[in-house]
Amino acid sequence: MKVDVILGLQWGDEGKGKIVDYLASNYDIVARFQGGPNAGHTLKFDNQKFVLHTIPSGIFRAGLINLIGNGVVIDPITLEKESKTLDDANIDYMNRLLISKKAHLILPTHRNLDVASEAAKGLNKIGSTLKGIGPTYMDKTGRNGLRVGDIISPDFMNKYNVLKKKHLDLLKSFPSVDFDLESEEKRWFESIEFLKKFQFVNGEYYINEQLDKGKKILAEGAQGSMLDIDFGTYPFVTSSNTLTSGVCIGLGISPNRIGEVIGITKAYCTRVGSGPFPSELDNEQGEWLRQQGGEFGSTTGRARRCGWIDLVQLKYTIMLNGVTQLVMTKIDVLQDLESIEACVAYRINGEVTEEIPYEINDVKIETITQSFSGWNASTAGITVHSDLPKEAIVYLNSIEKSLGVPFTMISTGPERESLIIK
Repeated sequence: MKVDVILGLQWGDEGKGKIVDYLASNYDIVARFQGGPNAGHTLKFDNQKFVLHTIPSGIFRAGLINLIGNGVVIDPITLEKESKTLDDANIDYMNRLLISKKAHLILPTHRNLDVASEAAKGLNKIGSTLKGIGPTYMDKTGRNGLRVGDIISPDFMNKYNVLKKKHLDLLKSFPSVDFDLESEEKRWFESIEFLKKFQFVNGEYYINEQLDKGKKILAEGAQGSMLDIDFGTYPFVTSSNTLTSGVCIGLGISPNRIGEVIGITKAYCTRVGSGPFPSELDNEQGEWLRQQGGEFGSTTGRARRCGWIDLVQLKYTIMLNGVTQLVMTKIDVLQDLESIEACVAYRINGEVTEEIPYEINDVKIETITQSFSGWNASTAGITVHSDLPKEAIVYLNSIEKSLGVPFTMISTGPERESLIIK
């Protein structure tokens, strides 16, 4: 068996949670492979809304195993909060949620460092969610990190104090910020006791053994491809590899065990925080998209920047990920527009290109767009592709042809059932 992959093709917030939740019933295991509580996967069903930051989105499917892989960084406080929302919804999850021993832990001092570092940048802030993600990954690559498996080590407190001291020394180089470390540390150790209730596994052995047994596995990504540490809009990126290649590192599988790669894009484009965004609409049209689409971060609450769909950017991430299927979400947001644009090329210094430039941050990019007629009709309740307004079909077919990958699902609303399967 092979691992199928689902990930976002833009700057995150593409609607991965809903699609994972829908597809999960076809799998035995859903495994999260990177990122941390800076992610926010929103799911809506049975008139309830859930936002998951660490727990895989397959947790709502009864009997399904969910694995937090070694590539994820875990804040025990956030994980306990999420778990309590599942308790409140009477979701049986404790025996279905496994955690890799090699996943790294976010300490209170990691979050303190994140707050202090971002504050010190002033106008050059990268838009961090201040969850301690970056400092945790820095300790991971610096070979100083604390991992889930260390919790059950008799030397745990010594390891914790050594890393804490390192962080306190680093904090002396930053201006003071408002962070109640003592209080946060108390909460953290209480949540560590809660974390001990879960089953810790050697994730790499577990996932490969399950594949050998014929189990079907879906790998769930966080953030978006344009936030990848290597191939995103650096330095305005996250601290992990958000691409298909990150599945191999984040779960411990070989490249030849990757199967279908399902890439998700919105019908338009959004971005949270700082960084380049060529197709951004910093005007009334962008504000309309923000309000119509409810574009406010599920993790931070920050308003998302909005713009037209960018086919140059999508071709780039489709290439990097080896996408075999496409999913479009939020087509319903566009249903009241008279006309819709799609970015098909960039003009940089008078030259037209369909490639993402190396220096995307400090170069003026003019977008070349293609116009489409709007459909001025509701897509609510439509479950068959041919029942969509003809203008919507033209828009979808044109984008599909340009990208060279078929759409297999179209989301027409936030609810689980608002989905067209092609």
